[in-house]
Amino acid sequence: SQDQSNVVTSQWAPHVDIKEEPGRFVIQADIPGVDPKDIEVHMEKGILSIKGERKHEAKQENEKYTRVERSHGVFYRRFALPDSADAEGISANGKHGVLEIIIPKRPETTPRRIAINH
Repeated sequence: SQDQSNVVTSQWAPHVDIKEEPGRFVIQADIPGVDPKDIEVHMEKGILSIKGERKHEAKQENEKYTRVERSHGVFYRRFALPDSADAEGISANGKHGVLEIIIPKRPETTPRRIAINH
């Protein structure tokens, strides 16, 4: 499949916090009203993407809104992750309107001296 990242336009963007802990990165995205089954999380070539949709609620014909501030529609966010991120171990959970993505870090490789044969 083609990379659609340049084609997808967001109708809104969830607010996101990213924190680094000793053994992992944690991304938390505010997605109230979004069903977890309507969210896709992908990791490819060091880029983590989150795509989903907050669907419009069915409106009654006689409803008259005096204010509409909540955004609906498709959202799309992309984040470049450092080389230390372990793409194979990523997990995601959605609860209480927050999507939490856990990205473990790869074990640090310690520098070692290479012996020169002679």
